[in-house]
Amino acid sequence: MAFWNKKKEPDGLAASDLNQRASDTPKSAIVTDDKSWFTKVKSALSKTNDWLHTDIRDLLKTEGRIVDEVFLRDLYSLLVKTDMGTTTASKIRDRIGHDYRARKVHMPDILRVVSEEIRETMQDGQSDIKLAASGPTVILVVGVNGAGKTTSIAKLAYRFTQQGKRVILGAGDTFRAAAVAQLTVWANRIGCEILTAEQNSDPGAVAFRTAKKAVDDGFDICIIDTAGRLQTQVNLMQQLEKIRRVVAKQIDDAPHEVLLVLDATAGQNAISQARGFTGAAGCTGIILAKLDGSAKGGVVVPIQQEFGLPVKFIGVGESLSDLAEFQPEQFTKALLDL
Repeated sequence: MAFWNKKKEPDGLAASDLNQRASDTPKSAIVTDDKSWFTKVKSALSKTNDWLHTDIRDLLKTEGRIVDEVFLRDLYSLLVKTDMGTTTASKIRDRIGHDYRARKVHMPDILRVVSEEIRETMQDGQSDIKLAASGPTVILVVGVNGAGKTTSIAKLAYRFTQQGKRVILGAGDTFRAAAVAQLTVWANRIGCEILTAEQNSDPGAVAFRTAKKAVDDGFDICIIDTAGRLQTQVNLMQQLEKIRRVVAKQIDDAPHEVLLVLDATAGQNAISQARGFTGAAGCTGIILAKLDGSAKGGVVVPIQQEFGLPVKFIGVGESLSDLAEFQPEQFTKALLDL
């Protein structure tokens, strides 16, 4: 099997730049304690938080407001703007209408109902990574170009290696030399193995060989990258089905997880992506990447509600350690600044 030149520069970043970024992350820096998690997520959701509080405050005025049809319409429009989806926005509007009709409602009342509805939605589904009962656990990672897929894979691999697991990466994005080079730099820094192939090689063959090596050499975790693609590209989506089949030939029940990487700044387009990838790839969960001050994090609510796809991890920064397990209760508190 041919291997890429590891010195190639990925996506406009020199390998030395990536190494420097990776080296900035201390080995013990994985976000595990609730306080650190909450602080990072609260900062990341600051834009959505500001919108909610400012708009609700403007809607209610200082003295509160009588709940009538005009108020309920305005409240619904405000909630939809945060990307939390029409279904959740409708449920919140209807609850306020039922509980406070012809009565004055205040800011804490609105936030309490919003919190309860979001928490109820986000607690559905299994957020833990499904590990294989025996042998290697195979994780297939999918998403559109630019969503943060490669960096999310690196963070995921780093997380597993810090838990003492042996990790192998399969560079299945054979159409972009930069993607392979970038993933190779991260693998070298993290200390995990990576399997690559010649440019434009069959991605299914890369997935097959990676899974085989994971079995033969006793790896704990096998993470397979795939080429970025739009959910509307039927032929490329069918390719994902092929990758799933060839991996299953090597390892029973594989892939054990199919994680869809979504850009938190994508807004409503993320819902379209979730619909397309879930149908073709059988997604089991989401990595919400680029969740920073520019993102509208409410989009995870309708995705969970419509597709039953739990958020497994969220990316809250650029360092390798900035991948946090999703915690619905804490996420809701951070979103609403409770």
